[in-house]
Amino acid sequence: MGRPAEAVHGLAQRKHVDRIAASKPLVWMLCLLPLAWLVWDALHGQLGTDPVARLEQRSGDWTLRILLATLAITPLRLLTKWHWLTRYRRLLGLFAFFYATIHLTIYLAIDLGGFWSQIFAEIAKKPYITVGFAAWLLMIPLAATSTKGMIRRLGANWLRLHRLVYVIGLFGVLHFMWQVKFGNKIAVQEPLVYLAILIALLALRVPGWIKRWRTPRATSAPRKTVVTKAISPEAKAARPRASDATMDQQHEPERDQRSGPDQPPDRALGLG
Repeated sequence: MGRPAEAVHGLAQRKHVDRIAASKPLVWMLCLLPLAWLVWDALHGQLGTDPVARLEQRSGDWTLRILLATLAITPLRLLTKWHWLTRYRRLLGLFAFFYATIHLTIYLAIDLGGFWSQIFAEIAKKPYITVGFAAWLLMIPLAATSTKGMIRRLGANWLRLHRLVYVIGLFGVLHFMWQVKFGNKIAVQEPLVYLAILIALLALRVPGWIKRWRTPRATSAPRKTVVTKAISPEAKAARPRASDATMDQQHEPERDQRSGPDQPPDRALGLG
């Protein structure tokens, strides 16, 4: 006899999920490749005349690229119906936070020379540092709540919180645009490309947002009114009434069962 259609579909889906899980180490290596390349160039003196600026630029570039790749997953899923793409979203988002932290660490430890107290003066004086630091701060709760346990614990609030990723993307692009010297035409074009990609990704999400906004929220079902019939005194008197001894006999085995030696400790203590 052949297998049922549901079993065949479930088996094929599990195999597909297993392939996605098996491909995640490859995604890890691809995401870590820019860091390995950066470390190699730093150790071999291939960062040019201003190595600190080069370190900041390349770590910031990869932060923005991986962040935009994370934002692109949902529009690609809507266009292609490739729902398996969502399995990579959390991994890419965490790598975006990883590179953003490296970018900030390079700025604090190398560019500022370890004088971290200067960061507050820089934030107040330079707008591109203000939005960049704000983007990194907003990424912290998103990274901290990326686990399955936090998703279950927050419920619908998890989705509301993780919509901050669009604000983070905008802040990241502004951070890049505002620090570029406008005398360099090529340097100006690169952040504009990132801005165009961000606008395109947000535009692809607008129809879904409008549809969700126009859909009326489900209203709670009306409560059913329970109608009780009046019982006459004659009917009450005709009912059989159990004696107190009978009631004690009925509840005595139940008490013995609750406190018996075979009862598990958690149930006996009321923890279950």
